[in-house]
Amino acid sequence: MTSATRGTALPASSTRLTLRPSTLAALLLFATSRAAVAQNAGQPQEASLPAISVTASQDTLQHLREDVSSGALGTRTQLETPYSTTIVTGEELADRQANKLGDVFAQDASVSDNSNPYNAWASYVTVRGMQLDWQNGFKIDGQPFNGYGITLPYEQLDSVELLKGLSGFMYGFGAPGGVVNYVTKKPPVTDKQIASVDVGYRSTAVWSEHLDLGGRVGPDSMFGYRFNATHEEGKTYNDGNVRRDSFSLAADARLTRDLTATFGALYQERHASGITTALSTARYTGTSLPQTLSGGSSTLQTPDQHLNTNLQIYTAGVRYNLTPDWTLSATYSFSKSTRYRNEGTWYLLDQAGDYDDYRFEGKEGHQLNTFQVMAEGLVKTGPLKHQLVFGAAYQKQTTDYGANSFFGQIGTGNLYQPNLNRYDSSGFYTYRAADVTQKALFASDTIALTERWSVLGGVRVTNYEQHGYGVDGSTASTYDQNGVVTPTVALMYKLAPTTTLYASYVESLEAGNVVGSTYANAGQLLKPLRSKQYEVGVKSQNSRWSATAALFRIERGAQYANSANVFVDDGESIFQGAEAGADVRLGRDWRVGADLMWIATHYAKGSTNDGNRVAGAPGFVAAAHVNYAVPMVPGLTLGADAKFTGNTTIDPSGDLKAPGYLVMNLGATYTARIAGHNVGFRAAIDNLTNRRYWEFQYADYVQPGEPRTLSLNARVEF
Repeated sequence: MTSATRGTALPASSTRLTLRPSTLAALLLFATSRAAVAQNAGQPQEASLPAISVTASQDTLQHLREDVSSGALGTRTQLETPYSTTIVTGEELADRQANKLGDVFAQDASVSDNSNPYNAWASYVTVRGMQLDWQNGFKIDGQPFNGYGITLPYEQLDSVELLKGLSGFMYGFGAPGGVVNYVTKKPPVTDKQIASVDVGYRSTAVWSEHLDLGGRVGPDSMFGYRFNATHEEGKTYNDGNVRRDSFSLAADARLTRDLTATFGALYQERHASGITTALSTARYTGTSLPQTLSGGSSTLQTPDQHLNTNLQIYTAGVRYNLTPDWTLSATYSFSKSTRYRNEGTWYLLDQAGDYDDYRFEGKEGHQLNTFQVMAEGLVKTGPLKHQLVFGAAYQKQTTDYGANSFFGQIGTGNLYQPNLNRYDSSGFYTYRAADVTQKALFASDTIALTERWSVLGGVRVTNYEQHGYGVDGSTASTYDQNGVVTPTVALMYKLAPTTTLYASYVESLEAGNVVGSTYANAGQLLKPLRSKQYEVGVKSQNSRWSATAALFRIERGAQYANSANVFVDDGESIFQGAEAGADVRLGRDWRVGADLMWIATHYAKGSTNDGNRVAGAPGFVAAAHVNYAVPMVPGLTLGADAKFTGNTTIDPSGDLKAPGYLVMNLGATYTARIAGHNVGFRAAIDNLTNRRYWEFQYADYVQPGEPRTLSLNARVEF
């Protein structure tokens, strides 16, 4: 991963600013010229901040020595985790100016972008050919929330972690694509005060301001805090509008030397109008997709469409160091997300771009209550050393759907012509559509057999119960089972202190889906699916280079819409492939990296699609990036990255494919000390060549790729 590629939106202050692109450009020129004049005149110069991507610690190379949250396994470094993982730091998020989840993992070949920042698909990505579970695949500081339609305030995050593959032992229910954990910014460990303001601009006219404050107060710096606030507003590239207000607070209290209490809160209200329409191929008769068009085309939206979301999550916890080797912890979290959307679904009919125009309008909501207690510690039995984890977890998830939602055809149209159809109503309310309760006990033991060999064994035992309800509150369906076991085992070998070889096996269970409103069996509750994963891999972190590689096979129950548009469980989906990545420093100023994934997929043991490629799984993906720290201008780093995504099957029947495409991006960062303050500037151009392409979005859905966009950001530290 590179820190200067895909520029970042620098955080913005909470007050609306009137800065314009010309002003921001002038600031950049002023900062550069000032440094140059001072140097040429031989005047003493305040030391420039080093270029971000060059002076960071050696751990910036894939961050393999950094801790990654592993749920029931506790926290351990990526190097010690026998599964494929990725960490994207807050600095990298800033440099990439991430606007949706696909931007976050733009340099990871195992992750394909299905997301869109301006409609309900914001959190959709495919990992190893499998889409993340928007009900169970997203966490904030390890605590669950429902990710459907939610774009996180990336400028308020310390990092984003991705656990690829199955997560059943670590987190309970979850689809086998993986788990994304958003880590919010935390209070400083020392007495250092944090205060910064950033201003960001994104084409065509979206402005953002972000404030970041942190410090410690009280006797012996007992209390720590970190507060972030963001405002974003403006006209989007697809001729829509967006307004977002986000706030987060993290606090801790060092009550004694061994006892620490923590609290976290994140609140976001986001309104997007003129959102991009969803494009379905379920009725398409052609063998190839219509001519591509830009994702910024105004013909893809209507002004009455909108997506209004609200996200709230509150967490509290205590951690007690019982002995130097044992720690007890307890955490509670409550999350709530709501959506009010008026969203078009255009059912493409032919290569000319004709479609039937359907509209959904309604409200939806989700709540999660979770509680977990855990003990982690070290013991020794004879020559063997044990790293033990024991715990218990409770989670209740509720889903509310619109009781009087509208879904129906409102007209027809053509992709390349303005859409004049309109639908807008009001007075929507929700009812309790489903709930899922999980109660689990888990334990794991990592045994150091020798200095090099270790073995891990873990098991989670879950009792779960799920219900589906009618609009009148009656119970429409129930499914429950006790004593469900999801195990994991792994064997690890330290080839060197910097290199780990591993082989692992894990099982997972995912909750049965409540079938969406666009299918013939809307509202039906499907049974849970079980998945299995086999993986062999290697991770190596060295002073000037790092590398990872893995071979994997995943067996998952298959779900898709059949020819009668009934969403069904049918057979299995098989995913097997290889992934590899490396980062290298060349000399003092250059850093290069590459990432590859090859995957073969097919349906098996089903009634209709056996042998077909699994929808959404590209056969090959390759990503590369390069950074150059300009020695003549200290603090200036230039970067470029590119990602090729191979052709992707759109529907389970295998009749339609999205062709492969290549996207290239440029970025630059400049850091300096100006007037006694640390100042940073970032710029990025995404989709440099303004490439037009079709992108897989979901089974039987496609979207046009985003157009070329410009992002600028300026930050001042106080």
